[in-house]
Amino acid sequence: MARVDRQGGVAAGAATEQKLEVGRVAEQAKTRRRSTKAEQRAETMEQILDEAELLFSRHGLHGVTLKDVAKRVGVHHTLLNYYFEDKKKLFDAVFARRAVVTSTKRMQALDEYDRASSGKPTIEGALHAFLDTDLDLYIHGGDGWKNYGALGAQVANTPEWGAELMDSHFDPVVLRLIELLKRAMPDCAEEDIFWGYHFVTGALMVTLARTGRIDKLSGGVCKSEDFEAIKARMASFMAAGFRQICSAKA
Repeated sequence: MARVDRQGGVAAGAATEQKLEVGRVAEQAKTRRRSTKAEQRAETMEQILDEAELLFSRHGLHGVTLKDVAKRVGVHHTLLNYYFEDKKKLFDAVFARRAVVTSTKRMQALDEYDRASSGKPTIEGALHAFLDTDLDLYIHGGDGWKNYGALGAQVANTPEWGAELMDSHFDPVVLRLIELLKRAMPDCAEEDIFWGYHFVTGALMVTLARTGRIDKLSGGVCKSEDFEAIKARMASFMAAGFRQICSAKA
């Protein structure tokens, strides 16, 4: 009888272990399903943002519908309503996705340059940190970043609501640049430094728009897609402009 009890105990223990193993497998499968669903949702969101970015960069906020975006993604437009509520919120999400990347990278570049210059920045150094860091994203980031650049150029030139978006995403990094420029040009009037920045950002927005106009004007010598060529010239050109407007009143 003792032997039978022992065998029964072994059998019961094996059955319990088997149940536990089945439970573990079921839980792992449930976790995988949850993970897969989360991954699928994240992938769909990225697809939506990518396609919306492309369409908005070409046709603007008012030239695109949620149905247009849904058609490119291959989903029903009600899914976009579920995720974003309306078209303007989708647009804002598209803009914010890369805005945080470029503003963060430029802030880091300006901070690093400030430390490397031991608190004695030059005009060129500050402008290179600000401009080159941004241009590198469009040089190396593929079509998505180029679409975003064109979108940013539209936003910057839309007084109705674009200024608010630019202010909320980029004011801190712009003011950080202004701070370095003031230290690089202590005798320059504050007014001239702000006007100088105005010209910098204007040139940058025209660059990001990639209209192709310079291609035609130059007979193909210059191409609006050539961000490398622009990067090689822009900071130096703008630094000379700052010096000129500041020295003219000295």
